[in-house]
Amino acid sequence: MDYEKIFSQNKEKIIGRYITLEDIEPLLQKLNNEKELQIIGKSVLEKPIYSYQIGTGKTKILLWSQMHGNESTTTKALIDFLNFLNNKSELANQLLEFFTFYSIPILNPDGAKLYTRENANRVDLNRDSQNLTQPESRILRKIYEEFKPDYCYNLHDQRTIFGVADTGKPATVSFLAPSYNEERTINTERTKSINVIVRMNELLQKYIPGQVGRFDDSFNINCIGDTFQSMGTPTILFEAGHFQDDYEREETRKFIFFALLSLLALQRLLIRVVSFSLIFRCFSNNTQKI
Repeated sequence: MDYEKIFSQNKEKIIGRYITLEDIEPLLQKLNNEKELQIIGKSVLEKPIYSYQIGTGKTKILLWSQMHGNESTTTKALIDFLNFLNNKSELANQLLEFFTFYSIPILNPDGAKLYTRENANRVDLNRDSQNLTQPESRILRKIYEEFKPDYCYNLHDQRTIFGVADTGKPATVSFLAPSYNEERTINTERTKSINVIVRMNELLQKYIPGQVGRFDDSFNINCIGDTFQSMGTPTILFEAGHFQDDYEREETRKFIFFALLSLLALQRLLIRVVSFSLIFRCFSNNTQKI
């Protein structure tokens, strides 16, 4: 499969690190062919929070981006991926027949506008998963409970300074199958997350060898990934990081798109057991906790 060609054919014309609701609203409206686009709630400052649902498959995937307002690389990649799902190609149709995707492109539109990690109340939404003090946190939890996903994809950016262990290479993309308890036990749900990460890593190593990191898996129940994992849903943290001389993260955006596109292989993973020990052989470690 020519991943580079597929990306170039579906890349949306949004660039840079400052991506706001105003940037993506017309793009989502353009894709709203059969009322896939919905307003699922409002932010602290009364900005709409959009969802986009597509596909008819039995395996349901919930994806959300810009939980932290200044982390927009994955939002660009998610829009590119939605373009792909709408291009009526045979590959796109395969995914849509096997999966149902429920995406929230910008969970924190106020933080996106202000270019801050926190929301308008200066609360880190990724530390609000238990108390649910913020409207954005409550919206995500409500969607999770209603949609009942089989997998959750938690899409973030990481800082440029992070590298892969002591290799001197940047952590261009990092993944994590979050812990669900203090002991960091590997259970069935976490193994499913790891299996997906192994496949994504296999693909990305062909393009960015030695530049895929594994996040610290210390447990924090206030983090959304740890919460959803503890609630029994396999969850995967994506971290878009630095690629050499790519300060606008346009190359990194492409690699996140590749990782999302690797879902084509998840159909096989769902019926093939991959040992969780592979994760420790595949990745070097970088230790930032988002």
